[in-house]
Amino acid sequence: TIELTTRQREILQLLAEGHSMKQVAAILNVTPRTVSFHKYTIMERLQIKTGAELIQYAIKNSIVGS
Repeated sequence: TIELTTRQREILQLLAEGHSMKQVAAILNVTPRTVSFHKYTIMERLQIKTGAELIQYAIKNSIVGS
């Protein structure tokens, strides 16, 4: 399995819970651009093309409760 950093897991979890990029940025006290960058990096690392696939990955891998 591909390991994500703690920060990547946090961002993925918050996005999978339905928060917007702006909300995630506010929660983690970073800029929306930083959240966007992490999301892009996560998707590259996992070879995922869409946001929906990313959420499915999060659920399947118990990063977020279904």
